[in-house]
Amino acid sequence: MKNTLFLIITASLFIFSCKKDPASNTQKENGSLNYNQSYSAWLSYKNNVHNSYVYTTAYGSFTGNVLEEKVTVTNGTVVAFDYTLKRMDNAIINQYHEDKASLGTHDNAVLLLTLDDVYTKAKNVWLKADPKSNSIYFETKNNGLISNCGYVPNNCADDCFTGITITSITAQ
Repeated sequence: MKNTLFLIITASLFIFSCKKDPASNTQKENGSLNYNQSYSAWLSYKNNVHNSYVYTTAYGSFTGNVLEEKVTVTNGTVVAFDYTLKRMDNAIINQYHEDKASLGTHDNAVLLLTLDDVYTKAKNVWLKADPKSNSIYFETKNNGLISNCGYVPNNCADDCFTGITITSITAQ
């Protein structure tokens, strides 16, 4: 598990250190799809899984802490949320589960987004950041579905990413 944590932190640092072009109308050199291609892949996937899926996000901090969040969506509605904050040594700092009746009841709960909401926010917020003052990222490592989208202000040193990193998307 310690190796997994190290890989997540290393991958996060790599992702945020490489400048990516914002979503465009051409396929990326690394095989990543652009926003429109990925959104089309999402619509197809959503139909195939009857809009019921689980996705997991991960955020690594320069302090060594890693936050993992798992969102469960059934028929297009968020029905569960799992939160785990760990130190680099894999010790759990905070962890909780929210079911449909308790969603959003914890102080540090994130916005409970469906992937439809994620794609909307990607298009209307994260990918619209000013490219002159930000590095903008968009990747599709989840079989063509969004895996990383957001921006980092130029010359920012630590924990400056605004957006989302999705490590997995699975059918429910």
